[in-house]
Amino acid sequence: MAAVRAAKQALRKEIKRRVAALSDEEKQRQSLVLSQQLFRHPKYVSCKRIAVFLSMGDEVRTEEIIKDVFKCGKSCFIPRYESSSSNHMDMLKLNSLQDMETLPLTSWDIRQPAEDDQSREEALSAGGLDLILMPGLGFDESGKRLGRGKGFYDTYLERCLRHPKGKPYTLALAFKEQLCQEIPVDDNDVLIDEVLYEKEE
Repeated sequence: MAAVRAAKQALRKEIKRRVAALSDEEKQRQSLVLSQQLFRHPKYVSCKRIAVFLSMGDEVRTEEIIKDVFKCGKSCFIPRYESSSSNHMDMLKLNSLQDMETLPLTSWDIRQPAEDDQSREEALSAGGLDLILMPGLGFDESGKRLGRGKGFYDTYLERCLRHPKGKPYTLALAFKEQLCQEIPVDDNDVLIDEVLYEKEE
């Protein structure tokens, strides 16, 4: 276990360094390529209820995806991370693009519904989710994911498994600089169904 933890820490550093070297223009370019790949993906086309992360500076930009989700009339859910020491996260309904712009900023500089906002539907309290777009620091081709070490998504996917609808399809969006030969994992790490990244022509 300690060896896996140490290996993950070293890899996090290495990937952060690779992504930090990308210009904003290159991040935006890859993000648009991935958005177009996603819009053609059968799981996206058929999904009715989708969870989308609001991106931090070192993650694939999701703004165009969120716009498309509303344009297509799908239900959009976004994460609310608990800021206490727990790894609890809910996926709460976003009502519109305007709604997103009014959300408070967290200390991580991402927008999310306020902790005392009780007005929003939580995805699992109703119809579950068809598709979750997964953030992360690193990924490999077999679906192993390197998160930020808090376990928010692994814990949430465990909750999804207990929902009558079962586990949603999980799709990671990655800059090609976030791809690794192999990610070290332990028993709590949940595999992702598919990783989208820009393939070399």
